Amino acid sequence: MGSTTYIILAVVGAVVLLALIVVVWAVSVFNNLVTLRNRTKNGFSQIDVQLKRRYDLIPNLVEVAKGYMRHESSTLEAVIAARNSAVAVQAKAAADPTDPAAMKQLLSAESAVTGSLGRLFAVSEAYPDLKANTTMTQLSEELTTTENKVSFARQAYNDAVLGYNTAREVFPGNIFAGMFNFTAATAYEIEAAAQREAPKVSFT
Repeated sequence: MGSTTYIILAVVGAVVLLALIVVVWAVSVFNNLVTLRNRTKNGFSQIDVQLKRRYDLIPNLVEVAKGYMRHESSTLEAVIAARNSAVAVQAKAAADPTDPAAMKQLLSAESAVTGSLGRLFAVSEAYPDLKANTTMTQLSEELTTTENKVSFARQAYNDAVLGYNTAREVFPGNIFAGMFNFTAATAYEIEAAAQREAPKVSFT
């Protein structure tokens, strides 16, 4: 076997080795994007659990308030309407939090829920008997706890979104993101400054 054959074999070996390195590198980048995207979806699932709990509490809260706030039907109806709108778009966002349209709809619906609840609790201040109702107090405490859990879950989700979006925007992730449709995830942020905080609940 001549020196020429050795050179050819060495070149072929080097090309094969380089190809393997590129394949391993590409797989690593792709898998990292998948991992970060799944972490984002898991983060949103924690929000979703708390939102479902919140949506389950609202009708009970309104039902109790209805017995005392007969002259505030528009306020109560607004809460239920906002809650129902949020429920309608929740499933789509939960299925794919990287769908910007679905997340935009959910965030808009959640803004309406938060705003309507805030108005409900503000109006309820004029009804001392309602404030003294033990069921209302319990439901309000549960809602406050749920709102706090939503806030914590939102922070974890937004951290995951930042990590995922950064990975898909920088090289070489941006190449694979375009090739394999790794769309950007949307952070869970309430746009209206006045509605970023959970509604104040106080029946003590």
